[in-house]
Amino acid sequence: MDNKDTTHSHLLSFLNAIPPVDFCCVYGSTLHSTDPGKSTMVDYILGVSDPLQWHSENLKMNADHYASWMVLLGGAKLITNVADKLGVGVHFNPYVTWNNKMLKYGVVRMHDLIQDILNWESFYLSGRLQKPVNMLVDNLDIETINSVNLRAAVSAALLLLPPKFTEEDLYAKICSLSYMGDVRMLFAEDRNKVKKIVQGQFDLFQSMYKPFLEDYEGLWLTSDSLAHIFPSSNC
Repeated sequence: MDNKDTTHSHLLSFLNAIPPVDFCCVYGSTLHSTDPGKSTMVDYILGVSDPLQWHSENLKMNADHYASWMVLLGGAKLITNVADKLGVGVHFNPYVTWNNKMLKYGVVRMHDLIQDILNWESFYLSGRLQKPVNMLVDNLDIETINSVNLRAAVSAALLLLPPKFTEEDLYAKICSLSYMGDVRMLFAEDRNKVKKIVQGQFDLFQSMYKPFLEDYEGLWLTSDSLAHIFPSSNC
């Protein structure tokens, strides 16, 4: 088994410790890790049909994953209500230790995930899915649904870019869409975060967006712009 298969199996194994999910992806530095034992945070997004039921089951299995005050004051109902009414429909359990790894996972209702992908309602998970992820479970074919989101991201980025730009500029603009208006980028977050994400996962951005860029060839992009992205283009 090569490193890629080993990493995939290692990431999947966590799902055996929680109730079943309809969707699961991992994101972040894990995507480029060649050592599944490396001590980096593993980030999961989990999609479920009924968060209240899912959290009820997960509390029986993994109560220590949750903040103790939420467990004591309201349990699954409080956890779900806080996510729906005070947040963007996602409940995160951070700093979970499992199998000698540190991880965090966010739980979202499948309906809310799909609506955000299609309509950018909160632009939280849709923004996340505009960047490379590794889909481990996809029972409702979110990968296909997400093509609407990726195409819209390309359109938005092209509107914001100058007439001449490089392929890296394009991916950086797409990556930056979800950070626009995020006050953390002014203070706590690394100002070079977008650049680091794109440069660190450049090949993954290419595989995600090349099909959509080819659709725009001859429609939006000028020959000067295309020369950076499609060197053999005759446009």
